[in-house]
Amino acid sequence: MRALAIVLIGLGAVALVTAVVVMTTPEQRTVKVTGRPRPPVPDESPCPGGRPPPPRADRVNEERAWALVRRQVELGPRPAESPASRRLAEDLRRQLPNGRFEPVPARTSSERPLRNVVGAVRGRDPVKLVVVGAHYDTKDEPGFVGANDGAGGTAAVVELARSLRPRELDPTVVFVLFDGEESPRGTSDAVFERAGLRGSKAAARRYPGAAAMVLLDFVADKNLSIPRDQNSTPALWEELRAAAAHVGVGCAFPARTEEPISDDHLPFLRAGVPSIDLIDWTFDCLHERCDDLSAVSKRSLDASSEAVRELLARL
Repeated sequence: MRALAIVLIGLGAVALVTAVVVMTTPEQRTVKVTGRPRPPVPDESPCPGGRPPPPRADRVNEERAWALVRRQVELGPRPAESPASRRLAEDLRRQLPNGRFEPVPARTSSERPLRNVVGAVRGRDPVKLVVVGAHYDTKDEPGFVGANDGAGGTAAVVELARSLRPRELDPTVVFVLFDGEESPRGTSDAVFERAGLRGSKAAARRYPGAAAMVLLDFVADKNLSIPRDQNSTPALWEELRAAAAHVGVGCAFPARTEEPISDDHLPFLRAGVPSIDLIDWTFDCLHERCDDLSAVSKRSLDASSEAVRELLARL
């Protein structure tokens, strides 16, 4: 099977990803980083004033990422199915390497099908796949522009993808920008898992053989502190913390564990994929109009991006 996947590499990234999904077995779904268990990563003092230091690594272009945050916010509210969301999706498809749309089926006859925006950078191992994701829609509330909740993670994922060269990493990395993470207007938060997470549910069905999934959600707020949520896979989270410490931003990833979060990593976890969620759940402007450019920071966005970039190099 490995020989067949190597042949398919010549057919391009889409064929390669198809080969990985079809041929990866459940036994290959563990996160293998080192030959022995990693010792716990020492906790660090909180970042002074909640502001991470400049990362020691400079592989992700923070200026382009910040500019993309601004462009998204300038579009205004971008709920799923809206004209602004569809314009943004076209722009994101052009920016992602090997960018394309993947359909998200409608839940009811009255709904319009949604679209995930997907890119891929092939790795050295033809049968190892890692998914990196964020949602690009915003909560359907008047005036809500989602600088942190939507724009920040999307910008980080795009620039992570653009930072990689083919075969630079061991795994092939599929970058998925999820449509329809937020539940539709008029639905209760009590049914969020059923009514929301529409794009990630479709993606988890498409990539069930992934070795790992990394979700970037609230990663750009000014007072950045991202502990592990109880749903995130512990071993993969510890590897993220080690990566963050290596690039000098470990203070933004404390050693504590907080409440479980229902987010786009859940469908992957339920498919048996080790998954983590980068989300600062203490963000003060959750689903509030104050989630605008005044609530986010280029430094925080860069710290989160460089930590994940280092993590990908270790997988």
